[in-house]
Amino acid sequence: MKYLEYKGYTGSIEYSPEDNLLYGKVLGINGLISFEGQTGADLENDFHQAVDAYLEDCKSNGVEPERPFKGSFNVRISPSLHQKAALLAKEAKVSLNNFIAEAIRLRVQKS
Repeated sequence: MKYLEYKGYTGSIEYSPEDNLLYGKVLGINGLISFEGQTGADLENDFHQAVDAYLEDCKSNGVEPERPFKGSFNVRISPSLHQKAALLAKEAKVSLNNFIAEAIRLRVQKS
């Protein structure tokens, strides 16, 4: 899947055959910022406008804009998997955080 990038924000690209419309949303933030367009150029333009409007709204309201993909997130796994990962990390003499980061890094490199 391809993505749109603008000012540090990433937008998804979806297609609705029912509406004959491209649409998407900004990824990696809690708020909903959506955009749409009839063509790829329209979609990209609306994405830029949506991000700019979000940043301007934050500025006008004196709120710090949410930054996507901050590098911190919660993961819920089974207790047994948690235990196995923690023990393997201990055996490797690394933190659980570093153990998990390396596992993710290896998986991402394969894609």
